[in-house]
Amino acid sequence: MSMDPTIETDALTPPAAPHPEPERVDEAQQRSDAIIARIFNPDPIVLVVSGPSGVGKDEVIRHMQQRGLSFHFVVTATTRLQRAGETDGQDYHFLSMTEFAEMIDSEALLEHAVVYGDYKGIPKQQVRDAIASGRDVVLRVDVQGARSIKQILPQAIFVFLMADSLEELERRLRERKSEPPGQLQLRIATARQELKRVTEFDYVVINRRDEIDRTVDFIQAIIRAEKHRVEARSIVL
Repeated sequence: MSMDPTIETDALTPPAAPHPEPERVDEAQQRSDAIIARIFNPDPIVLVVSGPSGVGKDEVIRHMQQRGLSFHFVVTATTRLQRAGETDGQDYHFLSMTEFAEMIDSEALLEHAVVYGDYKGIPKQQVRDAIASGRDVVLRVDVQGARSIKQILPQAIFVFLMADSLEELERRLRERKSEPPGQLQLRIATARQELKRVTEFDYVVINRRDEIDRTVDFIQAIIRAEKHRVEARSIVL
């Protein structure tokens, strides 16, 4: 009994490849075009620079400003006393307890906390205005503040600054001579604990002594890389 050759041929012929659906092709192309367009005109980012006390956060920010980088540095509000060499409205907004309480009551702070007995907080409107104008935003906060901001702005980029050793960090705190002995020991003990929370951050940058330019180079590289992400970190506040 002979087999039907037509049936045999059909059985061995692979099915034709399905044509891509036009709508799906269009969607993929539109998404690709949007990503490329954003690379040339990136969305503003929020960069959170944090780390233990004495690691050099203020110095790093000052060098970023001196390079003329296009970002808005949010000036933190605090109730602590102004130190020698600091400028009100530039380094911090130095407020009385009453003034700080008014900012809390009016919900004018993105986050606030008690840090070594003094209040510190991030003025919310500064962040909103900068983002609305298309400028990148840089926040300088302690490790406790960074955790609070991450709950509010998980799309922000979190950079943990640290010295190249705990011994070096202790040396910097002692050389600063800005705290009485008891508070100095508290800051050192707190720094040891804060180092354990590095896993809560996106990046770690070692701020070595006398290599501040290298530290800023690393941070600039992070900003450039983030602006070329395929999936953008869209800031909603």
